[in-house]
Amino acid sequence: MRMGGDVPKQFMPVCGVPVLMRTLLRFREYSDALRIILVLPREQQDYWRTLCQEHHFLVPYQLADGGATRFHSVQNGLKLIPDDEQGVVGVHDGVRPFVSVDVIRRCYEAAREHGAVIPVTPVVETLRHVEKGNVFRGDYRLVQTPQTFSIQLLKAANRQPYRDTFTDDASVVEAYGHTVAMVEGNRENIKLTTPFDLLIAKILAGSLT
Repeated sequence: MRMGGDVPKQFMPVCGVPVLMRTLLRFREYSDALRIILVLPREQQDYWRTLCQEHHFLVPYQLADGGATRFHSVQNGLKLIPDDEQGVVGVHDGVRPFVSVDVIRRCYEAAREHGAVIPVTPVVETLRHVEKGNVFRGDYRLVQTPQTFSIQLLKAANRQPYRDTFTDDASVVEAYGHTVAMVEGNRENIKLTTPFDLLIAKILAGSLT
């Protein structure tokens, strides 16, 4: 709704390429062996398939139905991973097409060591609490994706009952009792939410090609 228009933001073209395709291609650039599970609302799936045909998009993926919340969407995606599967899984926002390959690599490697990892960037603006005034920005970080976890840990954490405090996958894992480590993200890894973000995306797409 914040983006405006009739086309969901993940399908909007940036320099001729739909946002979601750019995102999937970035992960394919990280690894040809990566297994991709794409979670989309069922009512958007036919449109996505049409876009793939129009753009001759051949990156392999499995498709899962979106849920009522992010938590439920991730649950649906995790169902396509066998319960005894070992290894690491990353959960990424489809509208973050400019995550760097280095950040993806850092997240996956750190998750193998720590079990739960999120990419973050420093806060560069001054922060002000509505009631208390300015706060020390050095105490805060901006959280990005991919949020990356041990498969078994994320599956177990997502068996918890849903809570309104589950704002991302890290909050789900922390509620389960596991500490989440942080690695350095990249500032270009913005989430495309508003028309202004789309303008920035066109600049980034031009500079990164």
